[in-house]
Amino acid sequence: MMYAQFSMADKLPDVKHAINFQKCLILGNSMMLISFIIISLSITITFVFDDYFVMSVQIIAHIATIIFAGALKLGYVLRCVALHGFGNKNF
Repeated sequence: MMYAQFSMADKLPDVKHAINFQKCLILGNSMMLISFIIISLSITITFVFDDYFVMSVQIIAHIATIIFAGALKLGYVLRCVALHGFGNKNF
């Protein structure tokens, strides 16, 4: 398989709609990476350094943890759709 994880591949597999699957894979991987970073920061603000942040920032961090956990799951679904479209059966 010739597809890239975070950029457009020069050569794609001979699959119908391969360009769309490539875009889906890039978007899914990017969503997962960004969501993971934001979730990590939110948990750090909420539980590790809670003495250094005001209550409103902690509340926003709690809400961000929930929202970006959902975004992480959506990114994973996009990734699975793309890999399935490329013919992978194991994710």
